[in-house]
Amino acid sequence: MKHLNFRMYAMVLALVCVWVIFTLLTGGTFLSTRNLSNLSRQAAVTAILAVGMTLVIVSANIDLSVGYGAGLLGAVAAIVHVWWGQPIVVTLLAVICLGILMGLIQGYLVAYQRIPAFIVTLGGFLAYRGLMLAFTKGETILLPDNWLKAIGNAYLSPTLGWGLMIAGLGVGGYRFYRQRAAQLQYGTEKTSPGIFLLKIVGISALIVAFITVMNAHKGVPFPVCILFGLAFVFHFIANHTRFGRYVYAVGGNAEAAYLSGVNVRGITLRVFATMGALMAVAGVVLTARVGSASPEAGRLLELDAIAACVIGGASLMGGRGSIFGAILGAFVMESLNNGMSMANMDASWQDIIKGVVLVAAVGFDMASRQR
Repeated sequence: MKHLNFRMYAMVLALVCVWVIFTLLTGGTFLSTRNLSNLSRQAAVTAILAVGMTLVIVSANIDLSVGYGAGLLGAVAAIVHVWWGQPIVVTLLAVICLGILMGLIQGYLVAYQRIPAFIVTLGGFLAYRGLMLAFTKGETILLPDNWLKAIGNAYLSPTLGWGLMIAGLGVGGYRFYRQRAAQLQYGTEKTSPGIFLLKIVGISALIVAFITVMNAHKGVPFPVCILFGLAFVFHFIANHTRFGRYVYAVGGNAEAAYLSGVNVRGITLRVFATMGALMAVAGVVLTARVGSASPEAGRLLELDAIAACVIGGASLMGGRGSIFGAILGAFVMESLNNGMSMANMDASWQDIIKGVVLVAAVGFDMASRQR
């Protein structure tokens, strides 16, 4: 837990440093309210994938197919809604069910056929890319201005944004209070009251600042609302449910978990099914935000999602990681993408820098494990 807290603080510091550097390189444009709002919408897709990828990595697996998988499912949403004329509710249900099915197929091959996840999902990577080309016929499908497109481009009104913030602060404060009370009762809480209060004030200040900046533009982007809604749900699942505890147990030591009565195969299957559902949500948000479904949609998103999880504290060895850490890692990755593009940096150097950041994060994780 201390290691995860240290990684979280280090990532916050790294994000601040990245923002300062790109603010200087862009003459202050990077920190404009318009760009920060666009950055949040861009990061939402990567972060949604990173939420599911966290569970996959914690269970000591990997999924290389989520990039083109999200692109394929976004294309399916466009085809069902635009070409077939189905209503938005039917479209969303069909895409999410298809995503779950795709996850179940890959999970079955990994869990029950014992094919390494790397091979299964690499095959999925190639298959989804081919299917996307076949379904779209190599064409870009444009979305009309309706509810589907609004999923990626709408904003909450400032009033509603403030209301949700107040409700979130109330619920979050109550959860922090209950958690601390339980830790004090069992003698596991070592943080002083002053440090605890400082943490609450700091988190609250960040939330208020975020809402203020978003409202200064047009309001909180709807993709960000989807992201944080999923984040709170899956944070609760990962930390306060039997399924979440079993995922960490399987990733930490699958043999010990099996001997303890955990259905390791079933947990692995459910993890990949969950990843499939989140892949569908990310695909819809991506297609809606861009306003179209193209044959190359989702390219390299899987690498950004994996990098976000590792930067946020997840271990590729399994058994360790956090949902909010992955989201913070996604914002670090998208800040690099956004800042380097705004600074007109050559595309080759953008890939080099992102690769160095990923290797450095994994190296830091391995070094901390040895210590």
